[in-house]
Amino acid sequence: MALVGRPNVGKSTLLNAALGHPLAIVSPTPQTTRDAILGVVHHGPAEIALLDTPGLHRPRTELGRVMNQAAREAARSADVIVFVTEAPDPARLRGGATKDGEPARPLAPHPGDLTLLADLGSEAPVVLVLNKVDRMRDKSQLLPLLEALAKLREFAAVVPISALRDDGVQRVLDEVAKLCPEGEWGFAPDELTDRPTRFFAAEYVREQILRATKEEVPHASAVQIERYVEPTGGGALHIDATIHVERPGQKKILIGAGAEQLKRIGTQARLRIEELVGRQVNLKLWVRVTPAWRESLERLEELGYNKGEAS
Repeated sequence: MALVGRPNVGKSTLLNAALGHPLAIVSPTPQTTRDAILGVVHHGPAEIALLDTPGLHRPRTELGRVMNQAAREAARSADVIVFVTEAPDPARLRGGATKDGEPARPLAPHPGDLTLLADLGSEAPVVLVLNKVDRMRDKSQLLPLLEALAKLREFAAVVPISALRDDGVQRVLDEVAKLCPEGEWGFAPDELTDRPTRFFAAEYVREQILRATKEEVPHASAVQIERYVEPTGGGALHIDATIHVERPGQKKILIGAGAEQLKRIGTQARLRIEELVGRQVNLKLWVRVTPAWRESLERLEELGYNKGEAS
């Protein structure tokens, strides 16, 4: 089941809420998700494999094109598509309540949603999820938006939710479970994903970069695991990782005065990794300038961004 939608509509937050575990990284930065990430939910008798995908967008780099390719491939191979969009932010609405007291214009679908829905095809059933409905005090304002979306294609179900507040997420799973094809479970009840831990180690470092830095640094950074040693017994997990950036100035920002920025990133990432693996982690980080890595297919493959496959 593929989670598909524009960047920052809350696909990863929905995945985490469905899992009951913060597996996927989230941040306010658009295009946080770069790889298709599988999360496995056992919901009653149904096994639901939710594939979180990169937000489909107008790519400006080769990395962006690879991300879009990963999302489209996930949608094409899915038994069910969960199309996620969001309620608009009232603070950014144009044509809201007028000074003259005239009624506001009805909410309309985002232009990006129109394009994506037209590209989905008709092979798999689509569940429409309208996220972030907690933004709107008057939920009746959302009805014109839902009606307009319903005219674009036939949906198997329409579910308004707030993934951040875990409101409506169980209903999404209920609707998806009805559409799951019959078959044997492919995962054990305690399995969350098919991705290796080293993949999430890199992701959790990148998550802290997204949260600690602004401007061009988040999009220009990639994390590569150089060493991953899991000792037998109860010893610590040893991880060495390199953060690639494109310019010396970005490296300077990431390291910070007295290397304090890099230390904070490493500490927070280590805590996230320890929560996932349930053991002590020894994490070492380096920063390297790799010019124009986002435009090089060879570099993208080395860093794991090749059709959504992890390094």
